[in-house]
Amino acid sequence: MSEIAFRPATPEDVAALHPLIERAYRGDTAKVGWTHEADLLSDTRTSVDELSALIADPERVVLLAHQDGVLIGCVQVARVGDDRTYLGLLTVEPTLQASGLGRRLMAAAETEAVTRFGARRMEMTVINRRAELIAWYQRRGYHPTGETRPLPVDPPRPELDFVVLEKGL
Repeated sequence: MSEIAFRPATPEDVAALHPLIERAYRGDTAKVGWTHEADLLSDTRTSVDELSALIADPERVVLLAHQDGVLIGCVQVARVGDDRTYLGLLTVEPTLQASGLGRRLMAAAETEAVTRFGARRMEMTVINRRAELIAWYQRRGYHPTGETRPLPVDPPRPELDFVVLEKGL
């Protein structure tokens, strides 16, 4: 893999970022990779307005990964407490999954959490039915806290919820 450049997203990035996220999480294009939710959910992953609000929020940062000038991934870091942050929206171009980019995005997010927000802990949520993804995060030092949270979908899907994972930074 050639050099990857990381930088915070700006409002101008939404037009390229939104389709990348949808490609990676939903629909047939997501099924090229192994981290998709396409077999569980069919709605959109996020909207342009939601993504714009994330980027504008000073308590959050969306880091972009570019390779040879092409957007290939992203990850969000959000402050959720005095020394805690949340890792979300970890997105890798489906054709590049299993290339090591996800690990690099996570490392960049963890560094950003410490330097930008002074975090000592990072949490994330993963859909409970994604055992292979939870195991992947566990191999990277994230551990289940025992907490679950409802999945915010309409109509509600009681068989799906989020498992909370956490890691010390």
